[in-house]
Amino acid sequence: MAERVTKLASQRAVVIFGVSNCCMCHAVKTLFTELGVSWVVHELDKDPRGKDVERALAGMVGRSPPVPAVFIGGRLVGPTDKVMTLHLSGQLVPLLRQAGALWL
Repeated sequence: MAERVTKLASQRAVVIFGVSNCCMCHAVKTLFTELGVSWVVHELDKDPRGKDVERALAGMVGRSPPVPAVFIGGRLVGPTDKVMTLHLSGQLVPLLRQAGALWL
């Protein structure tokens, strides 16, 4: 299942694994939208294999529940706290540019 996660995570510059009713998932999606980033989300609660993906992500992220799990440039950045730490420290935008998610 980890191979499936890796494959899905590498299909776009920014990939978010989440669930549809998660407020932290919404916060991350809103941040990326406000930054002008195009992202794709995989809603695990709407995926028939979502529980398997969630278990694989929990192993990768190191916590359960693992959502939101954010990948930038095909690499795991982590959950909301990691994304926000990068943003507040000024490291998120350069990372997004490097991945091709931002052009300015």
